[in-house]
Amino acid sequence: MSRISIDLIRGALGVALLLGTALAGAVDGPLNPRVAVGDPVAGRAWSDDNVCKECHNPDGNSTVPEYPRLGGQFSPYLLKQLQDFRDGRRKNFIMQALTQDLGDRDLADISAHFAAQPLMKGSTPTASALGRRLFEAGDPGRQIPACAGCHGVDGKGVLAGKLAYPAIGGQHRFYLRGQLQDWKAGIRSNSPDRIMNSIASALGDADIEALADYLSGL
Repeated sequence: MSRISIDLIRGALGVALLLGTALAGAVDGPLNPRVAVGDPVAGRAWSDDNVCKECHNPDGNSTVPEYPRLGGQFSPYLLKQLQDFRDGRRKNFIMQALTQDLGDRDLADISAHFAAQPLMKGSTPTASALGRRLFEAGDPGRQIPACAGCHGVDGKGVLAGKLAYPAIGGQHRFYLRGQLQDWKAGIRSNSPDRIMNSIASALGDADIEALADYLSGL
């Protein structure tokens, strides 16, 4: 397994930000792990020895809005996203560079490490009536389902059979907004049957802003 230098990745980070790319995952994906259970101790060692903590912090709870909080996220979901980055189903220059030489066991260990950390929490509750309504009830007239139906009460995620609906409550507002915009534009398309693309395509700009405001405060 090759190690990528921190200087190289830091340089790549600057390029990625200029291009408006987004990092690792929030919003749903199928459970398709080729390795079922990872070792969080081995995952922490890999993270500490490489650059995960540079963006996501040692405990996965990033303080930088561009980089998603991973703490307490479902391990199978994180593994699926890492596999998608590595295998080209989800596009991001930095994450593809970091995962290209890693096997499924390495990715499962890293996922287990971040899943074992404290779950992300919102820091600034908001009173967005539109965001709350879309989260709790959706908008049947526009065929927008309630976010809570998949992502659970307070957006803390749900494991349901072969599907993992990730925690989104308490995620960075900036990141949530960017992901919804990417789903809407088709830049991201790795949800089951492209369900998130279908949902996001029905959202207007005001809906996306309201959801990002509300969800980030949960």
